Amino acid sequence: MDSTVIDGGGEGVSLVERERSHVVELAASTEGSDPVSEDQITPLLTQSDKPKLSIFTVSYPKRKNNKDQIARLIETETSPFTQFIMWIWGGSRYSGMLSMVLSSSIYFIMEVLQDVGSAQAIPLFEIAFTRCVMISILSYMWLRRSGEPIFGPANVRNLLVSRALTGCISLLTFIYSVQRLPMSQTMILSFTTPVMASIAARFILHENLKLAELAGIGFSFFGVLFILGSPISIQEVSGEGGGVHGVGHVFAVLIGSLSSLAGGITYCLIRAAAKASDQPMGTVFAFGLLSSPVAAICMITTQEFVLPSFYSFILMIVLSILAFFAELFLARGLQLEKTSKVANIQYLEVAFFELWGMGSSRVIVSFGKFVGCFLVFVSAFCTIYFGPEKEIEME
Repeated sequence: MDSTVIDGGGEGVSLVERERSHVVELAASTEGSDPVSEDQITPLLTQSDKPKLSIFTVSYPKRKNNKDQIARLIETETSPFTQFIMWIWGGSRYSGMLSMVLSSSIYFIMEVLQDVGSAQAIPLFEIAFTRCVMISILSYMWLRRSGEPIFGPANVRNLLVSRALTGCISLLTFIYSVQRLPMSQTMILSFTTPVMASIAARFILHENLKLAELAGIGFSFFGVLFILGSPISIQEVSGEGGGVHGVGHVFAVLIGSLSSLAGGITYCLIRAAAKASDQPMGTVFAFGLLSSPVAAICMITTQEFVLPSFYSFILMIVLSILAFFAELFLARGLQLEKTSKVANIQYLEVAFFELWGMGSSRVIVSFGKFVGCFLVFVSAFCTIYFGPEKEIEME
């Protein structure tokens, strides 16, 4: 069957005749030369498609000289947003720090959406169950698409199980402390998690805790205290916390401290498992897989189920998707950088939210809050600027 094309003047011309005409001209222009083969003409007639790149196909660089190859692959993608995400994921020596910055920013966006869009009171275990289920589904789909083992390599399964257990304990104890303590006290206790993680990394991962890193975490934590206020004054002024006093209050504080300790150990296990398996997604899936049934049991046995409205359900799904990406970039940051360095960046979440609250007139502006935000931002900037190692550590 003879296919035709339309030339510039609109006349139908056979492709075969066009090829033959080219062959005759080339043969006539050079005496004694061989006719040009069809294989030599074909590259002039067709153009291969540009290679596509997605975050699922990125290899995890083990050496610095792989950065040039990653940069060339990123240049083939036309979407600026995808290039930006890929650069954060593994295209820079600051990728570990930037991944944690992105994770903290996503958590900040979640808090804003929850603060602005909340229209119905949903029990905490119901919210936790929804998020854990969505995290499990999305991480499972990610692992299937990327071709990674669903339950991780055999040599890291013990780490994944331990990470899931400590993460689940941290989640349950955090919910308990939220129900028993004023929210500001709970937040202060939860933001001791980076301190616990840095200390735990010294014993679990044998990471050296330098004086500059300890000072950075100290500045950030004191900045959080300036922002949220003294726990004693908060307890006296605030009416939150469900009226728990005396021994019950002390017990709730101990449970909140246990949540921070379990969270700090979880950070260390995430880093160990992500480095051993060369990918962070397995740690996210392990947490969601174990926490989903546990949250379901607690939801059924401890709280009355509330049927969410359509708007509340959509908001819960959106927040669950954002939580998945926040957990993913948290794990990626821990995979690439020391625990103490990455943990300090997490304090940006509370500083972002406080600035947004003051800008939107939802929070009373005070000098102490500005000082706290300044301390957090200066500490995080110094950690990002001076913190990264000379090359990405991926053993």
